[in-house]
Amino acid sequence: MAANVRRYRKALGVSQQDFAYDIEMDRTYFGGVERGERNVSIDNIERIARGLKVSAHLLLMQPDRLAEDGAASPDA
Repeated sequence: MAANVRRYRKALGVSQQDFAYDIEMDRTYFGGVERGERNVSIDNIERIARGLKVSAHLLLMQPDRLAEDGAASPDA
């Protein structure tokens, strides 16, 4: 999940700090999510997905599957 969150956030061109602020999440918690250091609740997965403008299931897919499915960018 961490790699997917980072890829989608970077595709939006937003910093970790600004993104965390936009979705009303503590920046240190969000940074831990992107580094794979946090166990994330389904509620927070949904919050992150909404902020990234993607379906939550895309965050949970294996990163290599995203490229196969054509979902490598938020616009896909």
